[in-house]
Amino acid sequence: MQPKVVNVRLKDIAAQAGVSVMTVSKVLRDAPDISAATKVRIRALATKMGYMPDTLAQCLRTRTTKLLGLVISTVTNPIFARIVLALEERAFEAGYELIITQHLLNVEREELIIRRLLSRRVDGLFISPVYRLSPRAPAYEEIRARGTPAVILGHPASFCAGLPSIETEDLRASVAMTQHLLELGHKRIAVFTGPAASPAAQERLEGYKRGLRDANVDLDDKLIFTAGNSIEDGERAALQMLNEGVHPTAIQAFNDLCAIGAANVLLQQGLKIPNDISVVGFGNILLSEHFRVPLTTVRQPKFRLGVAAMDMMQKLLNKEPAPSRRLEAELIIRGSSGPAAVK
Repeated sequence: MQPKVVNVRLKDIAAQAGVSVMTVSKVLRDAPDISAATKVRIRALATKMGYMPDTLAQCLRTRTTKLLGLVISTVTNPIFARIVLALEERAFEAGYELIITQHLLNVEREELIIRRLLSRRVDGLFISPVYRLSPRAPAYEEIRARGTPAVILGHPASFCAGLPSIETEDLRASVAMTQHLLELGHKRIAVFTGPAASPAAQERLEGYKRGLRDANVDLDDKLIFTAGNSIEDGERAALQMLNEGVHPTAIQAFNDLCAIGAANVLLQQGLKIPNDISVVGFGNILLSEHFRVPLTTVRQPKFRLGVAAMDMMQKLLNKEPAPSRRLEAELIIRGSSGPAAVK
């Protein structure tokens, strides 16, 4: 037999505590004119009696939902694991629930997701955008028109102008990676770029070029290959490189997944990493450390990115300034990078 559920009301708590209903209400709203001792006593009593606040009534009264929307590419993308962990933890501590959605890198799906979240009157949005070349995006215009607090998880772009962003200092990190390879004696460094519309991809490519320029090494366009985000993209770029007869001594990939895809192809071709060719990535996902050849990469401060994003959101919710931020990344040297092979 199921136990009977009893709905504990404020007046029940008030009767047990010997105070007025108004006092109980103030305690549960953390009103400043109630003593700390009274708050502790009544909250303990409310918990003991099994009181559950009427969230819907609270939201109607405060005109908030205590919901925050999170829009990312896919829940399987390892770069988001610790970002989501940090966001959910901090949101929970602040009394918010996180609605996690995925746009699958599809513009139309992203637009629909954002509109659905806005229709649910979420208090704020965290968005890792689908980057596009168009300077306008209707859903982002709607965010601005409504005045809904929103934080961009990644680099800013023209279509999301005016919204604060939290990102990694990609350009400097990419320069540092190129310098690392140059210091190992590599002069022919192939670069596997990310999606053309991605500001992160553009910054990392610029970092590669700047690293070469600072070392007075000529840029060879034949060493630049368009790849993308995934293991499959890295595999395709590596096969293209081999089919074109290009023979670099190192590959600098857009991210860890792309680097791992390229490394898989090279290993299948009988090449040794790093004896024959070095391969480096970006991101420091968990797989990079446990790959067959532990991957030299850039550690993005993913948990700190999530914490900083929630800090920005709380400022926006409090109508406070929340300027965009860039967090420094760190070069992690492992076994996939070594001295340039002597040809």
